[in-house]
Amino acid sequence: MKTLSASFLAIAISLSCLRSPESAAGSSPPPEVRGTWVTTTANDAISTPEKTAATMKRLREIGLNTVYVECWKNGYTQFPSKVLEKTIGVDRRPNLMPQDPSETPEATRRPARDLLQETLVEAHRNGLVYIAWFEYGFMAAHKSTDNHLRRMKPDWLSRDQSGNEVAPNGFVWMNPLHPETRKFLLDLVLEAVDRYDLDGIQLDDRIVWPYVTMGYDDYTKKIYAQEHGGKQPPTDYKDPAWMRWRADKVNEYARIFVAEVRKARPGLLVSLSPAVYPWCYDYYLLEWPKWAAWNEPISTSTPESLTARWDEFVPQVYRMNYAAFETTWLDQVEHMKKLGGGRTADLIAGIRVVGDGPDSTWEDLRRSMDLARSTGGGGHVHWFSRGVLDLFPEQLTEFYNAATVGQAPHPKFGADWRPPPVPLKRGAERNGRIEWSFSEVPAGRYQLFARSNGVWTLVPREHNDPANPQAIDPTVSGTELLPPEVDAAEFHLDRRPEMSTRQLNTPAK
Repeated sequence: MKTLSASFLAIAISLSCLRSPESAAGSSPPPEVRGTWVTTTANDAISTPEKTAATMKRLREIGLNTVYVECWKNGYTQFPSKVLEKTIGVDRRPNLMPQDPSETPEATRRPARDLLQETLVEAHRNGLVYIAWFEYGFMAAHKSTDNHLRRMKPDWLSRDQSGNEVAPNGFVWMNPLHPETRKFLLDLVLEAVDRYDLDGIQLDDRIVWPYVTMGYDDYTKKIYAQEHGGKQPPTDYKDPAWMRWRADKVNEYARIFVAEVRKARPGLLVSLSPAVYPWCYDYYLLEWPKWAAWNEPISTSTPESLTARWDEFVPQVYRMNYAAFETTWLDQVEHMKKLGGGRTADLIAGIRVVGDGPDSTWEDLRRSMDLARSTGGGGHVHWFSRGVLDLFPEQLTEFYNAATVGQAPHPKFGADWRPPPVPLKRGAERNGRIEWSFSEVPAGRYQLFARSNGVWTLVPREHNDPANPQAIDPTVSGTELLPPEVDAAEFHLDRRPEMSTRQLNTPAK
């Protein structure tokens, strides 16, 4: 028997896919995104490790294949971040610091968690594609939150003509033009991409200008003057040329952002969930349908296939009834056809199920999903998981019918992208540690996770060079020595090496 120490976290052999029973049987329905956003706001779906595990399992049973999980919120990451710590002195939300106005006093007392890792592990254990949702983007704080960013970086903040830092939408924003804020947001994302085995990342409707009334801070006025012969920005914040200038700065950053993420990990899905167009231009100077048409090479030093391309667009078509949804969705489809190079297959419907106002009816939700399919859309994402889990779990389970026809493959990754983990078997004690054995592990590079007190922890490894990982023959049995408090251990296929070289499938227009 070949024995491996616990430091051999990543086991590398040639990369290959595992076949799922559903796909092997050829019974899977056509590919589409079936997703939901998962947040810590106004629900308890991921409030404890146990609830996180139950939530991911239930979402998969209902028939979803994708989760968009909040990891950047109200000025703090939901994972330990060296970038954040270097910037504000803490590496995630401190205890007793509310994440949002709805958070209870009890929730603020909970110890800090690596919520990204916790939700990622449970999502992948259930075969779900995991998109790290950097919800707040350039937003620094809710107006009621006195957080570190707001206190420590006043020169980063956008302001209106009166010097106010709170925009009409009720939030404090970092200036999307400031080079330090641009680097900060990008570095947060790249840190997560490097550290975690993500399937994708998503920016929300906060990679925008903070509001059409904003942009009168000292830095923005300085740059505007440099580019306009010393003139100051117009006092009319809806001046067309002033709006155009600010929109161009948003476009500029969007190109930089997607290019840098693409260079870091070419196979990562890069997603945007914007407000609907053209409303988003009128108030946030965002013209995302034009981003869909971008297809130029990132630079002359990169392969031509590596382009500054956003992979999917999930407009928030949050309407109170089907008739309003239909009108708005059809508008988004037309804008994508005319401005976005016809990429309707990469247009995913963001559908409101719950939130401010009355809940959706099941009939409205069903018709909205059917409409997105009929117009050639790439799927749908429910706002938010509470509506899926608490409002319509039975109806959605019947609608997807995954138990009978199989799970729908994700259009960018396919049905086999996240295979089931490989469990290890607990054995005898040896020198104060426990032997965990494995055999016939399918080919691939793996991460080893061990569970104690309901929390899955990545077992550290000695060598961190992906080009020279530790390897085993997949047909050879072996053991891992783990602490006695571990009650389960699993190998999870690590897709990062393949994500560093592959390109996402280019869908038909």
